[in-house]
Amino acid sequence: MGTPPSKVDREKFQPLTRPFFARNPRRVARELLGKVLVRNVLEPNGGKSHLTGRIVEVEAYLGKNDPASHSAAGNTARTAVLFGPPGYAYVYFIYGNYYCLNVSCEPDGKAGGVLFRAVEPLRGIEEMAQARKIQVRGPRDLIRLTSGPGRLAEAFGITRARDNGCDLTSPDSGLWIGDDNFRARNIRITPRIGISKAADEPLRYILAGNAFVSGRKTPARD
Repeated sequence: MGTPPSKVDREKFQPLTRPFFARNPRRVARELLGKVLVRNVLEPNGGKSHLTGRIVEVEAYLGKNDPASHSAAGNTARTAVLFGPPGYAYVYFIYGNYYCLNVSCEPDGKAGGVLFRAVEPLRGIEEMAQARKIQVRGPRDLIRLTSGPGRLAEAFGITRARDNGCDLTSPDSGLWIGDDNFRARNIRITPRIGISKAADEPLRYILAGNAFVSGRKTPARD
């Protein structure tokens, strides 16, 4: 299963800052590995709980000069988040079937982003399974929860209507990213997968050996 899930306490890790995201998507993607995606959940009794997952696979998209990036089409109503301030969620619907979560990178006015492809669930596994409409009876079922961008989004209840434009640097947002001082090891870089344009670019970053990494087992380099 790769690295065992670690205990995550919302009060013991810090949200990532705006400057963290105001950089080249390559650097942001690599340094997002090991960070924690958090969904704030309001309970019926008024209390709060959290779904959390360790980020284990991402892809960098380099802006308007990257043919595989949505921002290559220019600053439109759909892609405005990518051209805006860094650290905001860009959510899109694909294949008429599922949502994908990205975060805007680069300074305000310059497009760039990172796609979240997989996380290792840490807290809220039962709730994730309910959202995915599957039963977790063993390791294989657990991997199916959040391995792949569509599965991840469904498990965390991510939709464009709910989360597009969400501030991922704020713990008061419904969705945000925190740092609990976990040190990511065994990072590998591969070509991006599941795309047809600029598919050979080495812009996919993974925690090699983690069972939740999605897609084919592409030869990787440091």
